[in-house]
Amino acid sequence: MTDTLPPAGAHPLLATLHHTGEALHGLTFPLAVHGAEDSRRNAATAAAQLDDYVVPRVRSLDAPLLAVVGGSTGAGKSTLVNAIVGHPVTRSGAIRPTTRQPVLLHHPADDRWFSDQRILPTLSRVRAVDAGSPAPVTDEARTPDLPGAGTLLLRPDPMIPLGLALLDAPDLDSIADENRRLANQLLAAADLWVFVTTANRYADAVPWKLLADAAARDILLAVVLDRVPPGVEEEIRGDLHTLLAAAELGHAPIFTVPELPLDPEGMLPAESVDPIRRWLQALAADAAGRRDIARRTLYGAVKSLAGRVHAAADAQDDQLAEQRRLQDAVTRAYDNALAGILDATQDGTLLRGEVLARWQDFVGTGEFMRGLESRVGRARDAIGSFFTGRPTRAVTVESAIETGLHAVIVEQAAQAAEKAERAWRDADAGRDLLAGLPPREGDFSAEAAREIRAWQKDLLDLVSAEGANKRFTARMLSFGVNGVAVALMVVVFASTAGLSGLEIGVAGGSAVVGQKLLEAVFGEDAVRRLARTARDNLRHRCESLLRAEQQRYLVLLEPLSRQPEAAALRTLANELVSHQARQNDARQGSVDDGAPAAEGQEQ
Repeated sequence: MTDTLPPAGAHPLLATLHHTGEALHGLTFPLAVHGAEDSRRNAATAAAQLDDYVVPRVRSLDAPLLAVVGGSTGAGKSTLVNAIVGHPVTRSGAIRPTTRQPVLLHHPADDRWFSDQRILPTLSRVRAVDAGSPAPVTDEARTPDLPGAGTLLLRPDPMIPLGLALLDAPDLDSIADENRRLANQLLAAADLWVFVTTANRYADAVPWKLLADAAARDILLAVVLDRVPPGVEEEIRGDLHTLLAAAELGHAPIFTVPELPLDPEGMLPAESVDPIRRWLQALAADAAGRRDIARRTLYGAVKSLAGRVHAAADAQDDQLAEQRRLQDAVTRAYDNALAGILDATQDGTLLRGEVLARWQDFVGTGEFMRGLESRVGRARDAIGSFFTGRPTRAVTVESAIETGLHAVIVEQAAQAAEKAERAWRDADAGRDLLAGLPPREGDFSAEAAREIRAWQKDLLDLVSAEGANKRFTARMLSFGVNGVAVALMVVVFASTAGLSGLEIGVAGGSAVVGQKLLEAVFGEDAVRRLARTARDNLRHRCESLLRAEQQRYLVLLEPLSRQPEAAALRTLANELVSHQARQNDARQGSVDDGAPAAEGQEQ
């Protein structure tokens, strides 16, 4: 009976792992905040281990154990593997990096576990037919003699015990970045790690970072101390054990290989590696023990994975905080620009200079005002006479208003862009994003002018509709619509939506004139309604203009909005912890972890 778990969806852990994988693969941490690069690396490492090891192991606990032989450059990994097997099966290069391509050794009967993409699915396979003639397993395979970190060389060998595979990995401190990344990937996919070091280099910093990761994963670890000079074995062994204990790896068996000459084939004497060979054979011979080791390493990896997902959630919070800061800076700049435009349209700013001159030329002074002071009926007659033959002057006022309003809108938009970019340049994330700021789709100045003219047309339509309801004469509508619309603009620009009763006269009574004119034509209530509608329309058009400009910046933040949420990541991490805790409870009470003690070493 095999110890294989059901497909995803039928097993709760697999379902959680599936969702976790989707979330990890969806993380990019696009904003250049502190630690973003480390967060991307953390998420990529977690996603790779999920695909390379965790999911395959959950699906098949009875698959052979994968023992990865890893260590620093020149530590003797390949020589050790050859000695364990009993004949040359892997070789190291004459120059660094010494191990150029990972070699996976397994018993021929275990071929089915490794020839497909069950584990390490991103690596293509090449099978060695004999010692010197590799044959491709997949179309993507490359010649194994060439440096290619994307290829896994499979060597079936009957000297490898059933239930166990040895993987000779590239150097942890390789001068080639690709080899270092691959070494880390292979170690993350291991059920157990045979760490090879030397009497001179066992305290090197590089491998100890990975040893700390091994401790966090609760992975079964064996240490091979290679090239130990005569007479110093106990001293070095004791010092190494102290270092391991400090890293919470004091339980790891230590095997020593004395400094010995190699035979003409580059082989160590068989007896020098007998202890490690017997230890590995004992692991392979105990099926129940193998499954226990697999479970232990698996759930250690799940625990480590949960920690990485929690770290990703924290990093996502940092990303979101920076996104909000950048977004708020842009939103605040353009909100202030809109407020500036609207202030200018209601505090009399636009009723100065050219607009004032054209308006005064249009309405005249005392005679027109005296006409409006008469009773309403006579005022309407005066208005009809006043507008007759003077549409051109109304157009000049309208044009002046358009020019003044256009200048305000363009200036406020430019100030908003300057403020937004200044705020973004204050941080690395903002500076990076500004490099990708999309160009404007059109000419903002021309678009603003179009919106202003559209607004003025809306006012003409309002006046026409209101005039039709009042049953104005054809002559009034023919000559007076533009003039009445201009008066409405003046009222809008001189007071708060015409609702204040015009307590404040602006520009020598210009607004009073406009208000009186409109009241004479429509009545006070209609003036208030028309002015409110005109002002709302103007606000809407200005807001649309500015939001389009604002969106040029905000679109750069959209990739983060499509990222998994930090809360969802924490939920997944907590589910992983719960699964791991339940597994620990199930194992509680069992002291034997399935690994035999090394000779002369207490487990």
